[in-house]
Amino acid sequence: MSDVSITATRPRAAEYRTTAPANASLPDYGWWVGGGMILSLALLTVMMRIAGLSIDPYDADNMPFYVSGIGLFGVRFGLRDRPWRHARAIADCAEYYGVFTLLALMGAVASYPVAAMTHGFHDAALQRIDALLQFDWLAWYRLVAATPILQSLGLAAYRSIYLTPVILFATFAFTGDRVAAHRFLATFWLTAIGTLILYAFMPAIGPFSYLWHGPIAYMPESEQWQQGLIPALRDHSVRVVDLGHLRGIVSAPSFHAAAATLYINAAWRLPRLRWPVVAINAAMLLSTPVEGTHYLIDIILGTVVALAAIGVLHRIMPRERAGVVPMPDVAPARRRG
Repeated sequence: MSDVSITATRPRAAEYRTTAPANASLPDYGWWVGGGMILSLALLTVMMRIAGLSIDPYDADNMPFYVSGIGLFGVRFGLRDRPWRHARAIADCAEYYGVFTLLALMGAVASYPVAAMTHGFHDAALQRIDALLQFDWLAWYRLVAATPILQSLGLAAYRSIYLTPVILFATFAFTGDRVAAHRFLATFWLTAIGTLILYAFMPAIGPFSYLWHGPIAYMPESEQWQQGLIPALRDHSVRVVDLGHLRGIVSAPSFHAAAATLYINAAWRLPRLRWPVVAINAAMLLSTPVEGTHYLIDIILGTVVALAAIGVLHRIMPRERAGVVPMPDVAPARRRG
């Protein structure tokens, strides 16, 4: 006597994904992300050369990046094909966060040659726009400076820009949603490019340096680097970019605001994460004017850049590829007798 049994594999990311059309299949955008990284690295190299800037590969401050990169690389390729239950998910998580860190690092470094090739400052115009929007940055700063609890909460919220991606990538990895991970990385990359392009047209030293002229009651996270560092980059008195001491020198658009928009958009489809991510990033947005020393218009522009990137990637990198009938998610029948 013989019987036939069919073993079905567990659907991946079942509780997070929407149902795909019957004639659609999931695309693989990994090569898109890899190609974007290679192109970005090439453009960054050219920009650094034009601006007369370099990175000292032997600087001891670079060691954390080397160690982290080797560690993530080892986890990605050492665990991916292991039979352990969670090996693939941990390997994918290492891949996502490694790519994200590299993109963020290239974006931060790229802001230096961009700043070196700019002229003048646009604080007066940005402040006039804030006045039209009825936003009083000085009042916002005085409130935070007089309230220690707001300082602590604001600093934690501002630094959460590195926390939310860890949560998102872990979710994508453990639910097997590589499409969502790759789309998020591509959107992050495109947003960084858009931010740098707009920044080239409106460099600024920020409202803290521009508006505050008395004793410093509270030093925000971003301090006052722009007013000294940008002129030094322009006159080539700074020639080496120290990876261990990268400074935030982009005022408009605000990348923290752009990142908050990207994070909320990525988490919106995830029922368990939606509202916690919204709360964390709403707090980050509220902290950005002071901790990031940003005008309100900076935050609005950052949000607009992120929404534009989301719209573009939604069209060119859809979640499903129409016109292809997917293979059923079951293993071939096994006949036992």
